Amino acid sequence: MTLAAQNAPTVFETVESEVRSYCRSWPTVFERATGSRLFDEHGRPFLDFFAGAGSLNYGHNNPVLKRPLLDYLGADGVTHGLDMSTTAKRRFLETFHETVLAPRGLPYKVMFPGPTGTNAVEAALKLARKVTGRKTVVSFTNAFHGMSLGSLALTGNAGKRAGAGVPLTHTTQMPYDHYLGGQTPDFLWFERLLQDTGSGLDHPAAVIVETVQGEGGVNVARAEWLRGLADLCRRRDMLLIVDDIQMGCGRTGDFFSFEEAGVTPDIVTLSKSISGYGLPMSLCLFRDELDVWEPGEHNGTFRGNNPAFVTATAALDTYWRDNALRDRTRRRAGHLAGALGELTAGQERLGVSYRGRGLVWGLEFPDQGRAEAVCRRAFELGLLVETSGPRDQVVKLLPPLTATDDELDEGLGILSRAVRHTA
Repeated sequence: MTLAAQNAPTVFETVESEVRSYCRSWPTVFERATGSRLFDEHGRPFLDFFAGAGSLNYGHNNPVLKRPLLDYLGADGVTHGLDMSTTAKRRFLETFHETVLAPRGLPYKVMFPGPTGTNAVEAALKLARKVTGRKTVVSFTNAFHGMSLGSLALTGNAGKRAGAGVPLTHTTQMPYDHYLGGQTPDFLWFERLLQDTGSGLDHPAAVIVETVQGEGGVNVARAEWLRGLADLCRRRDMLLIVDDIQMGCGRTGDFFSFEEAGVTPDIVTLSKSISGYGLPMSLCLFRDELDVWEPGEHNGTFRGNNPAFVTATAALDTYWRDNALRDRTRRRAGHLAGALGELTAGQERLGVSYRGRGLVWGLEFPDQGRAEAVCRRAFELGLLVETSGPRDQVVKLLPPLTATDDELDEGLGILSRAVRHTA
């Protein structure tokens, strides 16, 4: 191949929109994937600590999920069914109730709002406003809830908000846990605004929160802070919505990330790894008494992804009928914390820090561009990681929950080398 041919624009550059992003960070063409690894078209392996932005908690092409999917497709199972009743949907609903809802005593109805996380958030907002008759929804600094207009209004990132092109209204942002550095009691400002009829804050319909802000920089809320928020919502007649789209399905250990805090949200949104296989699927869960929808009042063409029901059911059957995955994730959390502690030892005075829960961790650098440089070097060394945070100052680690101990150590070793190489 000539040099001119090698440097010729690719179809991705000539046909695909400039909006593409991840491919700019990882300049290769991927061809196949299995377990914790992707392989490009030249056969080069990459250890995946990105996991489809959290949509592949059980790894790539997990055989215990792939086999039922192939069997279903081979038997001409219904692929597209809107919200019609199908055997695949029935099996998923039965299994979800048996393995997730009933053991936790969660009194939730299940809604299929559309295939993506932001669809679930939009449904949650619409329902909260319908139930309460109020418009304002409170979210938090550095939150991320999706890219559609309602979700963007809740999102903190200025760059993402700017893409809306219209005013983003009927939302108010409050300080997330640690945002003020412990200088004021939790919810002091929020509670004062609610008490003061001159504050200008309309009585909110709901509060939406991530227990761990993944896109916001792996900011971890304390259990006591979450309990305080739930109490405030209860006392002030506001619905509590937990966005568990990235942190649910075992990412923090328990199936739901709010379980550790002992709270029961009024509404929960799930997506990403709920299908288990990376297939589009989302859920909006809510207390039975909130189910005030009229038939067809909120719908969508792709709100019933039957192949995703098949893989989701297999994931629940395999990983959530006992506590083995939860316990292993908790154990590995300690391992990752220890490794990151060693990596940052002696650099605390330089502002390098780490934080996380379960198998989501962030390594923060104070220097503008350092996290991006670490991610670039990690890619060169065969590891996929991304940045997060308002200044892309955090390297975010999201390995599959099914990664082996050796794979976790391999990834941490590559990360350590990338940090050293970019010092």
